[in-house]
Amino acid sequence: MNRRDVLRLLPSVAATLALPGAALARRRGSDLEVTDLGERLFLISGGGGNVTVFDSPEGALLVDGGAAEHAADILELVRARSRAGRVHTLFNTHWHRDQTGANLALGSAGTRIVAHENTRLWMSTEVNCKWEGRVYERLPVEAHPNETFYTSGSLDFGGERIDYGYLPQAHTDGDIYVFFREANVLVCGDVIASDAWPVIDWTTHGWIGGLVDATQTLLELGDANTKFVPGKGRVLSRADVQTLHEVLATMKQRLARLLAQGMSVQDMIEAAPAREFEARWGDPSLFIANAYPGMVARYTQLGVSIV
Repeated sequence: MNRRDVLRLLPSVAATLALPGAALARRRGSDLEVTDLGERLFLISGGGGNVTVFDSPEGALLVDGGAAEHAADILELVRARSRAGRVHTLFNTHWHRDQTGANLALGSAGTRIVAHENTRLWMSTEVNCKWEGRVYERLPVEAHPNETFYTSGSLDFGGERIDYGYLPQAHTDGDIYVFFREANVLVCGDVIASDAWPVIDWTTHGWIGGLVDATQTLLELGDANTKFVPGKGRVLSRADVQTLHEVLATMKQRLARLLAQGMSVQDMIEAAPAREFEARWGDPSLFIANAYPGMVARYTQLGVSIV
């Protein structure tokens, strides 16, 4: 989506602000689904990555914005369901395009966009994503986060305390969480996944050790009643995240041992180190292939020697 696309979409967005969310979905034939998270929070799925929305008299606060091809539908739905009828703040959990598709429209309209500084850097440069075999062009400056941080932050918004913080080098090197404290909803981006292997984007410095550490951080932040929102798929419980953390820790140990034996990526895949996890999480081949480069680069952190 470019600036011309944004200007073309603005009249249709304005014309549909008054329509209720269900009518919007029917009118546009959208596959968007809305899940109530309680405490003025709801989740929009089906438009790329998950979009978490907090409704406030000041305006809606979004965590991620879905993919660009669904941005107009998502924003119409958000505005129709929000009391103020506008988006006040957008958080980007990382740079990937299936979560940042609303950035251009909202940034062009003056919305505050908050992200880790590394996320802004990836959006402002060409990214050669080798494991996908594609190049992502830099985004227009209007789509870049206009408020960045390095470690953590907190804000009071619409009567809700919202904490956010950095999850270093996990899915990417710009991952963050956004924690709605009063509602006890923890938005985690693609650091966690619903019934699928998390993606390790080693091109932008994600690695398996970071995923293990990040899931441990998320467990320490939440409690038994926390709703954990992944980048895609269903909302997870603490037990789900605990299981995922244990699987990731186990895979890190197993792959480290295989690396120490001098195995190639294909050797590791054929060794089937995730056999008992495949029924729930599926084929681990991409996960193993993407874990490999980060482990080679950080082998001293694994406590093994490459032979």
